[in-house]
Amino acid sequence: MLVIDTHTHVISPDEDRYPTDPIGGHRSTWSQDHPVDLDGLLHALDDAGIDRAVVVQASTVYGHDNRYLADSVAAHPDRLTGVYSLDATAPDAVDRINHWQSRGLNGFRLFTTGTTMPGQADWLGHPDSYPAWEHAEKHDIPICLQMTIHGIPALRTTLDHYPRTRVLLDHCARPDLTDGPPYHTSQALLDLAQYPGVHLKLTHRALDAATQGASTIPDFLTTLHTTYGPSRIMWGSNYPAAQGPLTNLLTQARTHLTTLPETATTAILGGTANTFYFHTPATPATPTPATPATATPGAHHA
Repeated sequence: MLVIDTHTHVISPDEDRYPTDPIGGHRSTWSQDHPVDLDGLLHALDDAGIDRAVVVQASTVYGHDNRYLADSVAAHPDRLTGVYSLDATAPDAVDRINHWQSRGLNGFRLFTTGTTMPGQADWLGHPDSYPAWEHAEKHDIPICLQMTIHGIPALRTTLDHYPRTRVLLDHCARPDLTDGPPYHTSQALLDLAQYPGVHLKLTHRALDAATQGASTIPDFLTTLHTTYGPSRIMWGSNYPAAQGPLTNLLTQARTHLTTLPETATTAILGGTANTFYFHTPATPATPTPATPATATPGAHHA
């Protein structure tokens, strides 16, 4: 089975070359307590038996300065792809998209909430962001959204303008699942399935939310499978922001996904991401150690 992790991060210990500039002005705790650089990520992928990975810009460390992400992906383009952070309301947003796409990255991330930015930013769906969305739709550039379920009305308005956009919701948009099936509290997330370009990223945060209140993980997975189908769901570890070895995060996901048909597990753990991000046939990768030119001293291995 091809396995692709759609949500990893890399942090360089070289702050002179890659200075920190976190969105919101506060650096995330995880990135200080247990960071992993390129070399550490490659070791973790090998240990877990993960073939490919999407490296997502650590917005709470570098903001929109995506240089370390781009340098990391450029060192291993057959195994990694990257999602860069973007200020979609900036006047030069389209130029920034073209710049980072030319560096070999594949799609941008809009960071509207997070551990250092609780709540939901009110700029999601602002008309100033429309040129970026229009450009993404025209050139089939995927958009990754770090948002809460409260941002769904603004997202729907934007998708009504750009209905062919491919969108991936981090952590399934952080739904409230405590009421249990049929999940009326999160009906807005389920209703988004009517937009064919909307995809869901299934992470530990979403699985943890599914254990709260009257919800269970099997109930939640069955609901997602029925509503979106496995071709619109993909797994992401959130490593190393998520605690624990990457091997354990993958094992947990595999265990929970056994409640779904095997074909769905195959799609969620790799097939869907391969189509969404890599666009090429793939076979399980041979572990590739970082070279001295790309490895960073002082790596934190998981």
